[in-house]
Amino acid sequence: MLAPFMHIAHCMEMPSHDKLIELQERANTIRRDIIEMLVEAGSGHSAGPLDMADVFTAMYFHILRHDPQRPMWDERDRLILSNGHICPVRYAAMAEAGYFPKAELARLRRFGSPLQGHPERTRLPALETTSGPLGAGLAQAAGMAYVAKMDNRNWRVYCIVSDAEEQCGLHWEAVQFAAKFGLDHLTCIVDRNGIQIDGSTEDVMPLEPLRPKYDAFNWQTFECDGNDMAAIIETVARAQTVQHRPSVIIAHTLAGKGVEFMEGDYHWHGKPPTAQQAVEALRELRTLGGRIEAGT
Repeated sequence: MLAPFMHIAHCMEMPSHDKLIELQERANTIRRDIIEMLVEAGSGHSAGPLDMADVFTAMYFHILRHDPQRPMWDERDRLILSNGHICPVRYAAMAEAGYFPKAELARLRRFGSPLQGHPERTRLPALETTSGPLGAGLAQAAGMAYVAKMDNRNWRVYCIVSDAEEQCGLHWEAVQFAAKFGLDHLTCIVDRNGIQIDGSTEDVMPLEPLRPKYDAFNWQTFECDGNDMAAIIETVARAQTVQHRPSVIIAHTLAGKGVEFMEGDYHWHGKPPTAQQAVEALRELRTLGGRIEAGT
């Protein structure tokens, strides 16, 4: 069993081999929690939460400066989840980090629960925003980063967005704002899984070439494998060195990562597994797709 997360992340460094293995194990635990949450709720989104488990694990257990015992600590880094429908992965990561008991995960989407189907800032400490309407998160994150710049603060702002949000005009207004004011406290991470509720992003409203768009708006652009823990951390470390302009990481992920029958299938964007499908998904996650024996 992994030890509880108790320390405050102060500075960025590359993880040791043992730490990397620990992070990968935590990501797998978070994926299992996501499946259990969704089947218990009987509703919710599967594909995005599963594919972003590695990014959120890297964030909460290596990258972010934060303290679960002081969720509103003034010097914390800010993590904005713009595509709020993937909130099961954030809730699972927060519970794993010790923000609230893991038993609360079974209350996903229930009336009165702090774990609503889209994050609600007033229901749960350390949620920086209420998110739902796609395209708004980067504007909120840019405003926070502007405050950090004006007040000469050291905390950073990370904004997680979906690739389909790049189809929204408000998102690109925020891109312009952040570039104009040189918001180097700000890093946007794009979940580039290539799907949305109606199909492929390139069929619904093509995004490519995506990287040159950010280049043209004077952002520092990076790309990485969003399901490779070491690559995520190394790329964020590079983004932290950027000065005088914001940075964006296009994280190429596999929708439904870790559950073979969901992987790459847009139909899993907005639905949960059935009880029987959850059994198969959990078996696959426990055995890492058959690479280890069941029960170990």
